[in-house]
Amino acid sequence: MAFGQTQPHALITGGAGFIGSHLADRLLVEGYRVTIIDNLSTGRWENIAHHSKNPGVRFAIEDIRNEMIMDRLVSECDVLFHLAAAVGVKLIVERPIDTIETNIRGTEVVLKAAGRYRKPVLLASTSEVYGKSNKVPFREDDDGVYGATTKSRWSYAVSKALDEFLALAYYESQKLPVTIFRLFNTVGPRQVGHYGMVVPRFVKAALANEPIEVYDDGKQSRCFANVYDIVDALVKLSQCGNSYGEVFNIGSTEEVTIMELAQRVQSATHSTSEIVLVPYEKAYKKGYEDMRRRVPDTSKIERLIQWKATTALDQTIQQMIEYYRNLEKTK
Repeated sequence: MAFGQTQPHALITGGAGFIGSHLADRLLVEGYRVTIIDNLSTGRWENIAHHSKNPGVRFAIEDIRNEMIMDRLVSECDVLFHLAAAVGVKLIVERPIDTIETNIRGTEVVLKAAGRYRKPVLLASTSEVYGKSNKVPFREDDDGVYGATTKSRWSYAVSKALDEFLALAYYESQKLPVTIFRLFNTVGPRQVGHYGMVVPRFVKAALANEPIEVYDDGKQSRCFANVYDIVDALVKLSQCGNSYGEVFNIGSTEEVTIMELAQRVQSATHSTSEIVLVPYEKAYKKGYEDMRRRVPDTSKIERLIQWKATTALDQTIQQMIEYYRNLEKTK
């Protein structure tokens, strides 16, 4: 399969990332040609190296803020998945300037190019845009409730909300075919814990029989969706044609406390690790804020494409255990 043929051509920004690389895998199976652009700041070449000799895949190791490169790549694609962003709580807290500039400026460049060539865009947003809202489950038209600007924790949430405003403005003013999807916690093979992602952090600690660190009191809860389920939703959403100008939650509705998650990982790995509580101030910095619950209402996407997350959390944990065990074997 070469780049002169008639198969549909997808461009994935952030395509070397955890979710982006799985999306590339799925699109190739679906018969797409794929172009990946990633500056490898948080993405990893290892995630996409298995496609290095595939004639149906092109790679651009470049920043999406490079307008000349993005203009060319967007002009050549049929659909654009914009996943490139600063990710991970630890990264957001430690590098707020990068977070804001990458998210806002990057999305501005992507949408400007898409508008120039009228290419369909699926733009990744996040459950963070709901902020500190206590109205659970979160529905797409709920209000966002943010903390003070003196707390860098909220820079990511606000920057992604601005991305959404900009994308919807392009839809309203130029009728650009834009679909926004808000991802809730997504986990699976290839995810790393470098930037605060909790499941890989727990799995790696458990496999090494090291302390499993649970922040705060462990009673905060999340819903963890399997990356294969998420990618299935993204592909179906891109193909339905009735999603333009809309926002969709995508995630699991299986809620679990972080303490229970640690216990499940401990049990699944047969680990001797101790579960220890760590104050937020020690994990991040003084004044860090978090939300207690984060649960999506997914009825909107269920109605549109008949999609629902179906992989149980325990099955996802097993997948990640096998992934990290295999990684150790190849070292």
